[in-house]
Amino acid sequence: MTFRTELLQRAARLKRRVVLAEGDDPRVVEAAERLRKEGIAEPIVIGSRGIVPTRDSRYGRVAQHLRDRRPDKVNDAVHALDLAADPLRFAASLVALGEADGCVAGAVATTADVVRAALWGIGPAPGSRTVSSAFYMALPDGRVFTFADCAVVPEPAPLQLAEIALAAARDRNRLVGDQPRVAFLSFSTHGSAVNGAAARVREAVDHFRTLAPGIEADGELQVDAAVEPAVAARKAPGSPLGGRANILVFPDLDSGNIGYKLVQRLGGAAALGPLLQGLALPMSDLSRGATPEDIVEVSAMVVLQGE
Repeated sequence: MTFRTELLQRAARLKRRVVLAEGDDPRVVEAAERLRKEGIAEPIVIGSRGIVPTRDSRYGRVAQHLRDRRPDKVNDAVHALDLAADPLRFAASLVALGEADGCVAGAVATTADVVRAALWGIGPAPGSRTVSSAFYMALPDGRVFTFADCAVVPEPAPLQLAEIALAAARDRNRLVGDQPRVAFLSFSTHGSAVNGAAARVREAVDHFRTLAPGIEADGELQVDAAVEPAVAARKAPGSPLGGRANILVFPDLDSGNIGYKLVQRLGGAAALGPLLQGLALPMSDLSRGATPEDIVEVSAMVVLQGE
């Protein structure tokens, strides 16, 4: 059974509710129909053919929730109602209020808008200061890699890199079912280059080991030393990963975004995501080029993220 098929089957067993915030898009309509028909999740569709926020009985409750969450940003009750009328904020708030188990958006909205709505309606997880993202790259040979961050944080500081890695590690077991093995990537391996960028990655590894001493991690590593045991034996002898990393933490958004698209377009991998990380409750972004199948799979991932 492939990773993608197993995702859908595992999600179906949990019987969860997922808000689709862009229900006027035909791709979202098709995805909602499949989610319901195949029992993968119960879709709650926001849009003219589903729930219209201003006409919903929970509209006032959502407005009050947003006002309570961000009192410094909400001017008055009228402003709160205006915010609650936004489908993205309304959808995120339904998750926060226990009316849904997760939210998916981004087929139409930008990543910035989706993240903004998530922070308004849900907020970061306790102790987390960094909301980021991960793609789950399903390779033709059956391997699955987590790539982070590929969509949210442009130039993460060392502590942010560590928090991105920690969020990815926490989701890895829920979504893939194996133990996380984290590689912090660079153009340098174990000091082979003396450079501020490589030093920043080494500092991130130190932070990560403090945050999660029980999770196998190493860096800075070139990508071949992270994923190929024979190369690791030459370039990084003694590495706890031994060339068998399954989470690749990129040093910045440029490299992460370029990396996942190269593996997808030239390597034939399926790119599932971007799944948001570091939130108190599950909400995910989508690529604006998402297909209905992509939306279904990300919905299943959101379900499992909250397991």
